Amino acid sequence: MQPQSEWCELARTQYYRYNPETDNFERVFPTFRRRITSLARLLALSLIVGGILFLVAYYVIDTPGERRLREQNAVLKQQYEILNRRFDNAQKVMDNIQNRDDNLYRVLLQMEPVTDIHRYAGLNNDRRYRELTQLSDGGLLKYMTQRMDFLERQLYAQSLSFDQIKEQASQQRQNLDRIPSLLPVDKDRATLSGGYGMRRDPVTGLAVFHAGLDYAAPAGTPVYATADGKVITAERKNMYGNIVEIDHGYGYVSRYAHLSKMSVKPGTLVKAGKEIGAIGSTGRSTGPHLHYEVRFKGEAQNPINFSYRQLNPREYSRILTEAENASNIMD
Repeated sequence: MQPQSEWCELARTQYYRYNPETDNFERVFPTFRRRITSLARLLALSLIVGGILFLVAYYVIDTPGERRLREQNAVLKQQYEILNRRFDNAQKVMDNIQNRDDNLYRVLLQMEPVTDIHRYAGLNNDRRYRELTQLSDGGLLKYMTQRMDFLERQLYAQSLSFDQIKEQASQQRQNLDRIPSLLPVDKDRATLSGGYGMRRDPVTGLAVFHAGLDYAAPAGTPVYATADGKVITAERKNMYGNIVEIDHGYGYVSRYAHLSKMSVKPGTLVKAGKEIGAIGSTGRSTGPHLHYEVRFKGEAQNPINFSYRQLNPREYSRILTEAENASNIMD
């Protein structure tokens, strides 16, 4: 006995039902609801597959345009890094100039250092950068613009400071003659062997503070006063050996040690460039040399910062490098 109704799938999209009255299979057409459901499933599947293909194409496969953009971005990144390094180098130079301005030039002329208010005035206004933040890569543009503004402001403040120093120097020209700014030895007859600062002791091998500069030269090489002044010491003194000290006034004293001979006596008035003795190896010394110091109000200063009157800019730059690298102190 046949069932009253029976479904039979003959094709993927065609369905038939057995009709016992006619003893035939009759095609059954899907209802409207079933058609809508099937269409919705097909559409959803298409969207999913399409979405997957889009993501693969977007994140995995580069179009020629995207490839060019990536290459351009890589080049821009390299240029940004180069520009940023140039800013860093320029800032180091500016910091060095400001340090000299505050701790050398203004100290020499007994002027007060430039205050931060004058040096950085107008840089705390954030409104000028608001428009930049609305642009593409606005954060990067704002950062680079701020660095440029910072450096320009420093340059402007420094130019004003140099104008003030120039004016003050013209008023104190006589005083400048009493600042120890000459070399204590002939630059062509002596070698800068020991620099100022922490150096290795030639006897103990330990790191010690070296309060001056060492100039190596043959014994008997003349030593000169580096500025006008009055001799306050000319005697043999412990590790310094034969030592001459000159008071230049305004808080400056220069010291010349390990001399083989002394050509002046306490109380002698000397002019800049006058011979006051000769290089030797007296006291605690490992060889003929001059140990030269500059002190301001009792505190040791780096003498290389004062040795500018006899040198052109190129020579001064060279001797600065030599002083920085000179590590073989001789006392």
